[in-house]
Amino acid sequence: MSSGFPARFREAVGSGATLVEAPGTRESRLGFARSVAAGLSDEPKWLHCRFLYDAEGSRLFETITEQPEYYLTRTEAAILVKHAADIRTITGPRTLVELGSGYSVKTEHLLSAYVDEDNPLLYVPVDVSDTALREASKAIAEQFADVQFTGINGTYRSAFPVLRQLSPQMVIFLGSSIGNFNPAETTAFWRNIAGHLPVGDFLLLGVDLVKDVAVLEAAYNDAAGVTAAFTKNYFVRMNRELRSGIDIRQIEHVAIWNPELGRIEIYVRFHTDQEIYIEPLDERFKISAGERILVEISRKYRLPEVTEELGTFGFEARRAFTDDKEWFALLLLERTDDSVLRRPLYSATTR
Repeated sequence: MSSGFPARFREAVGSGATLVEAPGTRESRLGFARSVAAGLSDEPKWLHCRFLYDAEGSRLFETITEQPEYYLTRTEAAILVKHAADIRTITGPRTLVELGSGYSVKTEHLLSAYVDEDNPLLYVPVDVSDTALREASKAIAEQFADVQFTGINGTYRSAFPVLRQLSPQMVIFLGSSIGNFNPAETTAFWRNIAGHLPVGDFLLLGVDLVKDVAVLEAAYNDAAGVTAAFTKNYFVRMNRELRSGIDIRQIEHVAIWNPELGRIEIYVRFHTDQEIYIEPLDERFKISAGERILVEISRKYRLPEVTEELGTFGFEARRAFTDDKEWFALLLLERTDDSVLRRPLYSATTR
C-alpha cells in the first residue's frame, strides 16, 4: 500500500470527490494467472473466490440475491429496516465505512437513520467495482442531499490505512461476506481491523447462522441456475483471460454442506478429463473426470461462538439483532481492547 494514499484520500474527502482509486486496485492478468496456478498446483485443488467478480460475475451475483431460495439479502435487509434506528441510538453520530459495499442498496436503511442536519454524514464505501461505486453514488445523491459520498475503489485492505483518520466511525461488513474467508484469511482480516480501528469505534457485522441443511443448500442451488452460471463464469473468465481451453459444457456446479467445518462448499466438478492451460505462465494442469475444484466457501455461524472469537480481537458485542426465524444476525460490536495486538494469536491455515 502506497504511503501516500491516506493523504490522497484525505484530500478527496476535503474536496468532496466521490471516488478515489486505491493503489493496486486493478488486478493484472499475470496476478490472476499466478493465483489460478497456485490453486491448481495444490491438493485438493481450489481457486480464490475474489476472481468470481468480473463484470459478468458481479451482474450474476446481483441476480442471485433476487432468487427466492437466496434468503440472505432480503433477511438482512429486513433486520436493517427494523433496527437501523436502534443501531444509531447506540453508536451516536458516526462516519460510516462499508467494506464490499457493492451498489449500497441495503446501506440506504442505515443512511436514513444516520442522516442528521446538525451532524453532516460522511459515507465511505469500499469496493473493487468502480461501476458499482459510481451507480451507488448517483442513487444516494438523489435520496440523501446531506450525505457526503467518498468511495474507495479498492480491496478491503485499501481502507485499513485510512480508518484512524475517520474516527468516530462505524465499519459496516454486511452479507456474511466474512464467511468466504478460510481460517487463516479470517485471522488476518480481524487482526488488520483490530490494528487500525481505534478503541471506541464500532463494527456492524452481518453473519449467516447455522440452520436446516435443506435451506442452506437450496440457497446455493437455485432452481433458475443463476448460482451455477455464476460459478461457471469463473472458468469462462479463465478461458477469456488465460486461454485455458476449458470445455464449459463438461463442468458442473456443486454446492454442499460440510458439517465438520460448518460451511457451504461450492465446487466445479469435471465430467471429462481436461487440460487447463495458463497462457501467461505457459503451464498446463490435468483434471480427471469426476475431479472437483473448490471455488468458494460460505461459513455459517452460531452467535456465542462468533462473539467469543471476536472477543479475542478486542471487540465486545453490544447487541445482536436477528430475524424471527433466527436465520441471520447483525452483530453490533465495539472496539474495546488494544492489548490483543500485543498477544500472539494462533490460526489454522487449512482451506
